[in-house]
Amino acid sequence: MGSEHFLADVDESWTLFLDRDGVINRKIDNDYVKSIGEFEFLPGVLEALYLLQDYFYKIIIVTNQQGIAKGKMTEEGLDRVHHYLLYEVEKAHARIDHIYHCPHFASECTFCRKPNNGMALMAQADYPLIDFEKSIIVGDSISDMEFGKKSGMHTVMIGSQKSQNCDIFVPSLISFSNLLLKYHTK
Repeated sequence: MGSEHFLADVDESWTLFLDRDGVINRKIDNDYVKSIGEFEFLPGVLEALYLLQDYFYKIIIVTNQQGIAKGKMTEEGLDRVHHYLLYEVEKAHARIDHIYHCPHFASECTFCRKPNNGMALMAQADYPLIDFEKSIIVGDSISDMEFGKKSGMHTVMIGSQKSQNCDIFVPSLISFSNLLLKYHTK
């Protein structure tokens, strides 16, 4: 697994940052989730969010969405997808506290676009109690891990290919929630 000892320290003062595509929902190869019809939760995600909510001060999604800059989707379309996501999460008696997105081209290398940590700084400005040393990013890419490292967060990589750039490697969000639960009894 990796260096998971910090999981024992997680309490209600910690923040959980989540990437969206590939962590929350199925990623579409060489395309973008442009509508509710294309949005598909990954197996176990709603259960994982339900289990994780009691352990974190805030649960925040941070997602690059350059499909907007490319004209493949609109801000309004993305808002509809996110409203659907939040509705389904609430229906599962779970929570997401905020969603931040970056609509810019990867080539622009803007402040908000991961691997830059602008979305983390925006979250901290909105929620001043966020302490990055008491934060975890769960993502499925190297840029997610770099985003976390730039902010001083603990990093969890989801996927089928182990990365040296993370503290913990797991196959899914539900696997991460189960690992966290091993360190806590409520």
